[in-house]
Amino acid sequence: MIEEKLYDYICEAPKLELPEDVDLRCRMHLLDTLVAIISGITLLPGRQAHNTVLAMRGKGDCSLLGTSKKVSAFEAALANGMAAHADETDDSHLEGRFHPGCAIIPAAISAAEIGNVSSQGLLRSIALGYDIGARCNMALGVRDASKIKFSTHCVGGLFGAAAAASACFNLQREQINTMMSFTVQQASGLPYWNRDPDHIEKAFVFGGKGARDGLYSAFFGRMHLTSPQNPLTGERGFLPCFAEQPDASKLIDGLGEIFEISNASIKKWCVGSPIQSVLDALEALSKKQEITIETIEKITLTMPSDRIHIVDDASIPTICLQHLVALMVLRGDCTFADAHDEKLMSHPAILEIRNKIDIVKSDELARAKPERQSIVALRLKNDKEFYHHAKVVHGTPQRPMTIDDVAKKATSVLGSVSDQDFSRLIDICLGKNFFSMTELVESCCLVN
Repeated sequence: MIEEKLYDYICEAPKLELPEDVDLRCRMHLLDTLVAIISGITLLPGRQAHNTVLAMRGKGDCSLLGTSKKVSAFEAALANGMAAHADETDDSHLEGRFHPGCAIIPAAISAAEIGNVSSQGLLRSIALGYDIGARCNMALGVRDASKIKFSTHCVGGLFGAAAAASACFNLQREQINTMMSFTVQQASGLPYWNRDPDHIEKAFVFGGKGARDGLYSAFFGRMHLTSPQNPLTGERGFLPCFAEQPDASKLIDGLGEIFEISNASIKKWCVGSPIQSVLDALEALSKKQEITIETIEKITLTMPSDRIHIVDDASIPTICLQHLVALMVLRGDCTFADAHDEKLMSHPAILEIRNKIDIVKSDELARAKPERQSIVALRLKNDKEFYHHAKVVHGTPQRPMTIDDVAKKATSVLGSVSDQDFSRLIDICLGKNFFSMTELVESCCLVN
């Protein structure tokens, strides 16, 4: 049976050595997620998550990352997960339709702290989490994410977090059905998160909820709670109830050979995913032609028709297409600090540039592969015209971030939120040496 094979792999994965390239990908996504958490606690969703769990007055041995405070495992997973998706800095998995790192890595770190897991164990648990989270979503056969009645972002993170935590707990074969069954029962989350004005509930849906609830599922397995068999494929189980075009074979296709963390994306720009290719295009154009507010007559942005509604004139700066394009023109870059500066949304020069922007919705780009392509066309006041078709987004599997790219992003983002030196964190994550959970956690702490 498919579920039997899946559970066998989840049981064996913590003992299997990762290929060298996969180990490196795990290290890169670990660093990228920790950067998202550290920067995220300086933003409203991260601050409110911290304040909420501290108000619970719980005690424990797990870290509120970025601080020296300790809370319970579940509170830490919740708060760290919300901080990881406090904005648009964290990673994503396009085919899996979710943001894996913000749920999987906080759950894995809390479980690893409890079990005093080695760095090897942590990295293997992360790889497993990406594998299971992505495959559980892909098995649903979702054709149009804009029309489904639940959030794949919530579901994928939940299953991935549960699997990652189970690896850190080294669950035995008979415990894994329980872990998976309680994960199925906790699968929830509705897509009206896209109406969230402050990114707070979105942070809960994408990161905090999955991290916390997945950790609960792993704990239930650890404590030998009983559960029905075949929760994924059995009668009234996960696939029969959730799937649009169920394909249970997706749960195990390529397990141990195709590692889904290698199919995940690390963002170059700390902004909404549909805007990544636009900024890539502007960066490419700026290398050919000086782009300034004085020289531009008109900017035409051709975008996929099924994506533009997410970012068109959004109220939050990091997901507002017109604002970020204007910012890129004005500053020649789109740094973490500038992208999060709400005051810049009313800057006269920004508003002037925005008035020069036209949006074209393209059904052709909506069908194009790879997804999330865009075309940026510039007409200058001297009547010269330039355009760039960004076909492959920087940071996606087709054009992945290098280890140097990830280190550069980490340095830039962390430098925007603190003056302290985070080189130790970067070295711990991206080096080939083993590290302890204590070393990892301490290297994340912002100086109070």
